[in-house]
Amino acid sequence: MQADINNGWLPLLSVDLDAVNALADRIHTTLPERPEVFEEKVKLFPNGCRKLVLNCRIVGYGISHPWMLNSIPPLDEFLKALPKNPECVYLHDIVVAPEARGLGAASRYVDYLKQLAYDINIMSLALVSVYGTDVLWSRFGFRTVLNSDLSFKLVSYGATAKYMICDLK
Repeated sequence: MQADINNGWLPLLSVDLDAVNALADRIHTTLPERPEVFEEKVKLFPNGCRKLVLNCRIVGYGISHPWMLNSIPPLDEFLKALPKNPECVYLHDIVVAPEARGLGAASRYVDYLKQLAYDINIMSLALVSVYGTDVLWSRFGFRTVLNSDLSFKLVSYGATAKYMICDLK
């Protein structure tokens, strides 16, 4: 049922977290995170957390939150709090299951985040690209930022990890 996916991203609720974690475990086999880590992000910033539904099934999710530029939240660790004066909306994780790819879902989530950032007076998005997806992210306006201070933190994300920023100004 393609109509579900055309409606876009829906709010991610606590009751959706089992399905989100199952999808994360399926896609991110080398980057596992505890379910409680996702749960904390949803509680801290529910507006940045979305699910993608196709045929009454969650086939994607996006988790983001306000953060500081040139700073990478540690993988699989709690944030405890969001910064008082954030400089970006950090896209912590986005997954679109293989069966839902090619329908423009990632683009719609990025558009949603751009509007969300604008609405809360933030002029940048940031993320860590993994699995060689930097080419995909560059299509949405992200550019790789080389920062020797971040190199150590990028190691935990894998050999292809790159820190990327999208300026919204």
